Amino acid sequence: MSSTRVFRVPHVVIVGGGFGGLSAARALRNAPVSATLVDRRNHHLFQPLLYQVATATLSPADIAAPIRLILRRSRATEVLMAEVTGFDLDERKVCLADGRTLDYDYLVVATGATHAYFGHPEWEPLAPGLKTVEDATEIRRRFLLAFEAAEAATDPQERRDLLTFVVIGAGPTGVEMAGAMAETARRSLVRDFRNIDTSTARVILLEGGPRVLAAYEEGLSDYARRALEHIGVEVRTGSIVTRIEPDAVYVGDECIRTRNVVWAAGVTASPLGRMLGVPTDPVGRVMVQRDLSVPGHPELFVIGDLAHLKDKRGNLLPGVGPVALQQGRHVARNIGATLRGEERRPFRYIDKGSMATIGRRKAVLQAHQVQVEGWFAWLAWLFVHIFFLIGFRNRLLVMVQWAWSYLTWQRGARLITGEVGSELAPPGKPLGTVDRAQRPLSEGRPAARDAAVAAAQGQVAPSDAEGTGWMGGDRAQGSSPPAG
Repeated sequence: MSSTRVFRVPHVVIVGGGFGGLSAARALRNAPVSATLVDRRNHHLFQPLLYQVATATLSPADIAAPIRLILRRSRATEVLMAEVTGFDLDERKVCLADGRTLDYDYLVVATGATHAYFGHPEWEPLAPGLKTVEDATEIRRRFLLAFEAAEAATDPQERRDLLTFVVIGAGPTGVEMAGAMAETARRSLVRDFRNIDTSTARVILLEGGPRVLAAYEEGLSDYARRALEHIGVEVRTGSIVTRIEPDAVYVGDECIRTRNVVWAAGVTASPLGRMLGVPTDPVGRVMVQRDLSVPGHPELFVIGDLAHLKDKRGNLLPGVGPVALQQGRHVARNIGATLRGEERRPFRYIDKGSMATIGRRKAVLQAHQVQVEGWFAWLAWLFVHIFFLIGFRNRLLVMVQWAWSYLTWQRGARLITGEVGSELAPPGKPLGTVDRAQRPLSEGRPAARDAAVAAAQGQVAPSDAEGTGWMGGDRAQGSSPPAG
């Protein structure tokens, strides 16, 4: 008689294909585990460059790559395109929208953050944020439609309204967006229209705080403001938006007539954090221990923008790419240590600095006591973003696009997609939108997430903590858009 013992390989489920989730999946490639990465999208998005898609410099494919392609060499990792709707921590199951469940031994949740409108969800269709490819192409659509509508308009006031662009929030995303919009209007489009002078377009950047890029040192913040004003952006600090309407933005009692608004003022954690049923902070981030696990659930890890963790000085870790990347690798090491019977190590974030670009040859870089502005910071920004793009093809395409744009001032992705017709400049509606009955607020967002967002209204993080600059600015934000 002989007996055969069957050893089951531990199963790790990773929810979210952003920086944190992909980092964990890659780091587990040689571990004695099987892994399943779940995301409701089939691609990983390099969010730090989304604003360049929104302003027609890059195409979406330049900054995105299929998750299956990225993980094709990880033989023990399965990629599942599915929607996560809940968790059963007692039974260790992940619930999917199609009724299936995934059993796990270890669970890593890295679903990032989404837009927050400070308790005003009705502002969302009027002022789109910038977290997904769909957001970027919609902003690009409205931006380019404004010039087409102004070219056809005969009323001078209508033209002024169409050529007024308002960006709300002066964190890295808002600063980069406003600068790119101003440069596009004043340099890239100036010879393309016959009835309008695109260089007269107004780009207004509104910030409720006392200065732009508040997370940076005051000297760099002052430089950023001067640089923005030099390229034609009207910077207004201490300006809190009180109302957004289809044809206007209100700052207190002041009315700014505009048909084109971009939201960059705040983020809130992915609703999946609250679905875990564990303690969260007011913004919805999950309270985690030093090893990135959740108290009472050593098998559950939460990383990236969704995790609430402070450094040794008591400062909350920023929601940026490098944090998520480092946390993903750290979780993989801790899972390996647990399987070997070793003690887990606490996470320690290595801050390599922060940077944000303002425009052509204008950027700021902050690394500990080192502060750099201008040309050198801009070159460093270019190098870092090229280096962290996934895939040789993406790096090559972006380098070519940037070189072409730098030499000619041309934007290579000036495409207005979708039906236009009478929505080119409909009276009483923001430019480029369609009937809300045809495009509901929840389009592209699952019903379960809508309910969670509604429950979390008013619990948001400020623009400077949103995670949109790459090395420490917002894009995060170091994580993917809400995944799973």
